[in-house]
Amino acid sequence: MKITDMKLYHVPRRFLYLKIETDEGICGWGEPLVEGRSGTLEGAVNEWRGYFIGKNPLLIEEHWQTMYRGAFYRGGPVLMSTIAGIDQALWDIKGKYHNMPVHEMLGGPVKSRVKVYRGVRGGTTEELAKDAALAKKQGYKLIKSGSVTLYNAELGTHYVDNIGRVNMIVERLGAIRDAVGFEIDLAIDFHGEIHKPMAKVLTREIDQFKLAFIEEPVLPENNEALREVAKYTSSPIATGERMYSRWDFKKLLSDGYVDIVQPDLSHAGGISECRRIGAMAEAYDVAMAPHCPLSIIAFASCVQTDAATPNAVFQEQSIGVHDGSKENPGMAPLKDPGVFKFNDGYVELPKAPGLGIEIDEALVEEANKTPHNWKNPMLRTYDGTPIEW
Repeated sequence: MKITDMKLYHVPRRFLYLKIETDEGICGWGEPLVEGRSGTLEGAVNEWRGYFIGKNPLLIEEHWQTMYRGAFYRGGPVLMSTIAGIDQALWDIKGKYHNMPVHEMLGGPVKSRVKVYRGVRGGTTEELAKDAALAKKQGYKLIKSGSVTLYNAELGTHYVDNIGRVNMIVERLGAIRDAVGFEIDLAIDFHGEIHKPMAKVLTREIDQFKLAFIEEPVLPENNEALREVAKYTSSPIATGERMYSRWDFKKLLSDGYVDIVQPDLSHAGGISECRRIGAMAEAYDVAMAPHCPLSIIAFASCVQTDAATPNAVFQEQSIGVHDGSKENPGMAPLKDPGVFKFNDGYVELPKAPGLGIEIDEALVEEANKTPHNWKNPMLRTYDGTPIEW
């Protein structure tokens, strides 16, 4: 079997799909993406066309090592997201070739279902509490909120800020906890927007809510600050969505201040590399919970990897797949949205070969006729200083 073509599609609202075709009619799908830079990733993937056309798609590790080792300047979001999308598509092909789900080729499942969670949204305290109550009604056992800036840019946190802003975050998180009680777990995502001076204050103040985890309390380039943050919280600390290979995770794990690693299967080298990152984390007695605010291909890759990873504890998703609706943008590319069966806050393992999904290519081709140009917001705090989103 040989690769004959590599096709890329821009899909709203911010996604990039890759289809790898073969001379035996078997194709595989991947999601190579840096959010807001889909044009850059399209160019990066196409740079590999000359290498891949005519190659055997089943030699996944050979191709992974070639892409990584063949780059003198290696690592980083663009190269590793390129590798990730190609890797996903190759695993999809291999699973279809051998007529088995990817998790069977990774050694078989170690769990019968994967726990999922979703973010709660709202620009006000009342809206957040209402959405949290809805998530509970939908059956989720774990939900996650942003702090403030994620939902209201005008409330961004400065390097050092006043207690009023701290109290606002505490109030909002408290309202969510009141809305759902302690029957389901609650986490908070700081999105790297909080700097070390305030991270210490905030983690101490929100410890009262007994959180399932605190995500990205500081930016990954400031991971040394986690030793200070850890002193002020009893909650597990999670980070890793902006780390791109096992080499990026080495020091984080050896320092010992992280409890949950969150590699992104569309950014951190795909199924192959995130499987290795999970194994590294297991050796340090650390859990894994892949980052995935992306589309259905990335989510399918995550579920396949989670199934065969013993320390994978739960899975992020933001595509609303709990309702199985074709109208949902995240589900629309699927020919059969019912392939993912959700029940009681868990998703069952797909049984179909490869990633377990079938993409509606006609719909994807139509979407690609009007490519999106999604960019993440550029925010400033109250005195005009540029801040994190």
